[in-house]
Amino acid sequence: MSNEPTSAAEARARVTELVRAARICMLTTIALDGRQVSRPMGLQEAEFDGDLWFFAHADSGKVRQIRVNPEVNVAFSDQRHNAWVSVSGTATEGFDRARAERLWNPLLKGWFPDGLDTPGLTLIKVHASSAEYWDSPSSTMVNLLGFARAAVTGRPPEAGENHAVTY
Repeated sequence: MSNEPTSAAEARARVTELVRAARICMLTTIALDGRQVSRPMGLQEAEFDGDLWFFAHADSGKVRQIRVNPEVNVAFSDQRHNAWVSVSGTATEGFDRARAERLWNPLLKGWFPDGLDTPGLTLIKVHASSAEYWDSPSSTMVNLLGFARAAVTGRPPEAGENHAVTY
C-alpha cells in the first residue's frame, strides 16, 4: 500500500478512471432477512461523477431490496489494470425517460427486449458516499511472485496503492 499522500481530487480522478475501465461490477444489496446479496451489473454511464446508473426490472429482487434498505456497495475489478474499486452509497430507483434515452445501449435488448418500452423498466441510481481503490502497477505474474516471496520471507507483499475517497 502506498503511504504517499494523494489529493482528494487525484484519488477521485483515479476512481473515475478505474470505474470507466471496468464497466462490469457486482452490486450488493441487503436482503429482507439481512443477508448481503451480490449480482453482476453493467454500468450504463461511463462519466462517473459520484453517481452510477443501471437499468433494471422494477419488480426484481434488487429493486425491492433497495426500496427497503437503500445502502449498497458496488465493486469493480479490472484485471487489465490489476485494479479494484469498492463504492459505497445510497441507491434510488425510478424511471426517467429522458435519462434512459441518454443511457440506453442496444446491447441491453437482451435483457429488455422491448427497449425503452419494456414493461417495468426502471433505473437504479447509486449515489456514492465513499470509495476505496487498490491499484497495482505490476502484472498479475509479478503480483503472484510478490505473494510467494511474502510467504517465504514472512514480510507482507507490496500490494500497490490503496486510497479511500469520500464524496
